[in-house]
Amino acid sequence: MEVNIGVWIVVLSVLILAYRWITRNNNYFHDKPIPSMAVQPLFGSTGPLILKKFSFHDFVHHIYVKYPNAKIFGLFDALMPIFVVRDPELIKKITVKDFDHFIDHRPFFGNSENDNPYSIFGKTLFAMGGQKWRDMRATLSPAFTGSKMRKMFELVIECSESVAHYYANQSENKVEVELNDLCTRFSSDVIATCAFGMRMNSFTDRENDFYDNGKKMMRFERLSVALRMFALKLCPTLVGQLGIDIIDRNQIRYFSALIMDAVKERRTKGITRTDMINLLIQARQGILKHHDEKEGDEGFATAKESSIGKTNVKSNMTDIEMIAQAFVFFLAGFETVATTLTFLMYDLAMNKDVQQRLYEEIVATNEHLQGKHLNYDTLQKMKYLDMAVTESMRLRPAAAFLDRICVHDYELDDGQGLKFTINKGTTVWIPTQGLHLDPKYYPNPEKFDPERFSEENKASINPMTYLPFGIGPRNCIGSRFALMEIKAVVYYLLLKFSMEVNSKTPIPLKLRKGFTIVGAEGEVMIDLRARKA
Repeated sequence: MEVNIGVWIVVLSVLILAYRWITRNNNYFHDKPIPSMAVQPLFGSTGPLILKKFSFHDFVHHIYVKYPNAKIFGLFDALMPIFVVRDPELIKKITVKDFDHFIDHRPFFGNSENDNPYSIFGKTLFAMGGQKWRDMRATLSPAFTGSKMRKMFELVIECSESVAHYYANQSENKVEVELNDLCTRFSSDVIATCAFGMRMNSFTDRENDFYDNGKKMMRFERLSVALRMFALKLCPTLVGQLGIDIIDRNQIRYFSALIMDAVKERRTKGITRTDMINLLIQARQGILKHHDEKEGDEGFATAKESSIGKTNVKSNMTDIEMIAQAFVFFLAGFETVATTLTFLMYDLAMNKDVQQRLYEEIVATNEHLQGKHLNYDTLQKMKYLDMAVTESMRLRPAAAFLDRICVHDYELDDGQGLKFTINKGTTVWIPTQGLHLDPKYYPNPEKFDPERFSEENKASINPMTYLPFGIGPRNCIGSRFALMEIKAVVYYLLLKFSMEVNSKTPIPLKLRKGFTIVGAEGEVMIDLRARKA
């Protein structure tokens, strides 16, 4: 009996200590002059998201509208206090004016280099922090300029034409397609040729290893991955030291071998190719330098490079860091571009008037080319195409929120009486999805209306309320590439087909629920109907 009592005392003591550890930060926002969301043990304020009651985008919009009069409010992501900034002027302060206080991303999956020295993701540009990030950004930035995109554009055109030809050969009338499948296969082929120097056709060779490994790597909705993500959020350092990463080692080994084999072959055989591997080799050798370029109008959504990215630095890139940059280029290009393209094609199928006007612009452009291939500069002149892409990314941005971590105590002051300290180590969220659907900035925000971004209207848009590629020096380095890829394939598909809804098309489109990357829930079916010659 005494033994049983002793055991219960130990168990109770452990539970009490665990509860105190879990709830140790629960009062964090109580001395801040801002509202904050309720907290649940372990789940924090994000329980409905973790339990798959919301998609990530719907959750961000839900919490955004919860405090319509607040410029900033607090919540807990598991055990981590988060400041959610709703006000465009404060967003500008944090991401641009006072950037040095918020230079880093939060190690979102516990995969920073400090937490997990074995993590490939921890060595990517996205995960790097401080001076290391500054140097890598400056090293890589010249690889993503307009002049480099022009040289790579021919590779993108080959993939875009290949998709259109494949479906044209399937039927003389119409073919039913699943958009997730179409778009991931296209983006896989583009990344294979532009980043890895491999010519693939995932439409005719449907079981190729490159596409198969990419699909396996991006299955973030699996239970095993969800458990790893949750564990990494709760105790990132411990889990990282155990060598656990968010991405399976088999896929890491596969893509690492591809990159290093390509680099070795090019060095030994003197091969030069206008792709990302070649640019990374040049960056590592210090050959790739920033040169001032005359920036044309490359679209409203294109992220502009800051002075940090335009600084010439001496490269110290290691083999593993070069692998990591190519690796993250794959991650962004495979899933994010595919999802954005899926949403755009769905929006065009659902809005026949927009599709018809875009088709007329494409036909006029094609006639102007007089049988020549589409080129990068001509693509940038297609204003309505840019408007349609820009509007689709407003409705469903690839990232529901942006994050920054405070690296020095920061005295936030809005100049109107709101003043308090954001402590070092605390995370800030910028709710992209909430801003994009705020009727204060975009009237009738649920409507797909490219006219919002016409020459007459776009000047009135506050740039802090449109953030599909982020904002400030840590914006997306690959925005030009992503937009080029998306626009090119839409151009060639609409030349040959109209996009139409059918009985299987999900109306409205629903997003995957839970703590996962954005994507449509289930299949997204439409018809591609061949245009009459």
